[in-house]
Amino acid sequence: MTSPMLFKRTALSLALSSPFIAMVAQAQEAAEPAADAVELPSMTISASADASADGLPPAYAGGQVASGSRVGILGNQDYMETPFTTTSYTQTLIQDQQAASIGDVLMNDSAVRTARGFGNFQQVYLVRGLPIFSDDIAYNGLYGLLPRQYMGTEFVERVEVLRGANAFLNGAAPGGSGLGGAINIVPKRAPNEDLNQVTAGVRSGGQAYMAGDFARRSADDRIGLRLNMARRDGDSVVDGETGELGLLSLGADYRGDNLRISADMGYQNHEIDAAQPNITIGAGVPVISPPDADKSVAQSWSYSYAKDTFGTLRAEYDFNDVFTGWVAGGMRTSEEKGNFANPTVINTAGDTTAYRFANVREDEVVTGDIGLRAQFDTGVVSHNMTLSASSYEMKSANAYGFSNFAGFASNLYKPADVAQPPTTALAAGSFSDPEVTERTKTGSYALADTLGFMDDRLLITLGARHQNIATYTYSYADGSRGDSYEESAVTPIAGAVYRFTPDLSGYVNYIEGLVKGDVAPANSGGTPVTNAGEALEPYVTRQTELGLKYDGGRLGGSLGVFQSRKPVAGVDNGVYGVVGKQRYRGLEINAFGQATNDLSVLGGVSLLDTDLDGNDGIGAPKVQANAGLDYLVPGVDGLAFDGRIIYTAEQYIDTDNSREIPSWTRVDLGARYSMLINDAQELTLRARVENVADRNYWASAGGYPGYGYLTVGAPRTLIFSTTLDF
Repeated sequence: MTSPMLFKRTALSLALSSPFIAMVAQAQEAAEPAADAVELPSMTISASADASADGLPPAYAGGQVASGSRVGILGNQDYMETPFTTTSYTQTLIQDQQAASIGDVLMNDSAVRTARGFGNFQQVYLVRGLPIFSDDIAYNGLYGLLPRQYMGTEFVERVEVLRGANAFLNGAAPGGSGLGGAINIVPKRAPNEDLNQVTAGVRSGGQAYMAGDFARRSADDRIGLRLNMARRDGDSVVDGETGELGLLSLGADYRGDNLRISADMGYQNHEIDAAQPNITIGAGVPVISPPDADKSVAQSWSYSYAKDTFGTLRAEYDFNDVFTGWVAGGMRTSEEKGNFANPTVINTAGDTTAYRFANVREDEVVTGDIGLRAQFDTGVVSHNMTLSASSYEMKSANAYGFSNFAGFASNLYKPADVAQPPTTALAAGSFSDPEVTERTKTGSYALADTLGFMDDRLLITLGARHQNIATYTYSYADGSRGDSYEESAVTPIAGAVYRFTPDLSGYVNYIEGLVKGDVAPANSGGTPVTNAGEALEPYVTRQTELGLKYDGGRLGGSLGVFQSRKPVAGVDNGVYGVVGKQRYRGLEINAFGQATNDLSVLGGVSLLDTDLDGNDGIGAPKVQANAGLDYLVPGVDGLAFDGRIIYTAEQYIDTDNSREIPSWTRVDLGARYSMLINDAQELTLRARVENVADRNYWASAGGYPGYGYLTVGAPRTLIFSTTLDF
């Protein structure tokens, strides 16, 4: 039975969504040309990061999102022709909003909120209330290649979000997340025209920024190169916090008659000192007000440093008019080290205790996939068949140390900086030469066919993927073999899209999510477990979804309802196994495009009801809503203003729902002005204010399953930049 709490804030949801619903109804009338509105031209990218013949789906009206995205092994698809809900955020939106990270981009999505990893500063993305770890973001369709902690945007052409379970489409995410959705990063490619672009900027606190973006194509347009570089350095808007980012990427592509090749190489160095930490409200302590957002409560000796080098190579070949094959591979090496001290609040006065956690981590990832696609007809039925196989392997070397768990005292509202304590309470591994302590291997093969009936008005997709998941642990001291996990599962898909009219389609799907099962512990609450050491089969999340999609040419949108059930493990009569299901049920409305030639819209509403033994999930708001407008000022060529409202409802911080953080609303405003200096140069000035009201709020609860730690929302932030195209 649907909880009445799901629709407790229906009035707010409809208030935020009704402008978009009205715009859909008026799209054709409102899209009549405005004679005095002029928008300066932008580059067109036709080379495809995935080496496909058709290239990237074109940008939709307004330029903030694309008309389609990558849908796993099915390749690039128009959003109207897939039985899933997807959004692809473009480089235009990234640049105009001066988004520094992937998390900044995804703040535009009502189904997504950004949180933190457990005990570190890793960005975690909650989609439909379930986490996607940074480890599990795909890069051009391949898992595990991007930086784990934080990701800059300068090398990114698009950020693609698929909402919902996706084990068949993408394979099981090797990091154990992704049950509620998937994120794919599309790297930049050389456009049709030469590109020379430099940007300089500054943020509140004095952090300076410089970036360069350069591209060339050969005389015959077959070979293209795209070079991106960026540097951020200085104090952040949070007093006491400093950060540094260095980024370099090179993308190359070759477009032959039948052969297409793309390659990418990237390097990122990210350092952050005394960043605002995760904060835990201790057992029995009521939720208190957050500390001042513009003052860090971190210890001065806390930090997180990460260096990542990554690359991919992908090729696609047309054997004939029917068969096209592809092969892709990638690798990443990374080095991380950190010092953390995340406080726990012990009373309503804000007194805290914390201990030091230090760690180093070195990863090596190798991944790849290969596939064959066939397009043919059998009588009046069209077929788009795909056969694919993939593999992934990661080796992770680690060492860690803890200081005395009794901790040191401080206060959220009057933080004390203490001397760095030694990590003598508990330590393992060598910080200078850590041993490999974990190895993860996954492999799969998949077969799918999209059948078209009635001149492709009805598209039915059927398929299945066989997935292997293996993990092995090793001693921190000498690298000797420890526990292992080796299991497999088959995940099917069944989906259909029906085109009622050229601008309206309906869709339905059944698809599953897949993550590694747990290994039974030796005891639970002091009671021995009879099947200790037994590896459970992979956990399968089962999802059904149906909805409508609209494409009016200028304005588009979708409405969908979904339900998924996620296994929950525990002990029953002394045996460890699956003891229940956590249910996720929701409704999503999305709108995008142009209401008029002057006004672009982007937003949506997400209603979510989670249930586990009558309680809601940690960090799963019942309502999330976004409303964004971008306005080109008539009569003033190149001048535009934009605004965005983000609303997130209350979030529980514990499984028994005894405590929650309040809802929050954030308003962001921006402006930009582009001018032609001469026929060959264009200058763009951008200014932005995020959290205009300078609200102090708890932004998220949790991020790692079962934990309800909190993060503090960023204070008012001013961002300025100047971009020169020459």
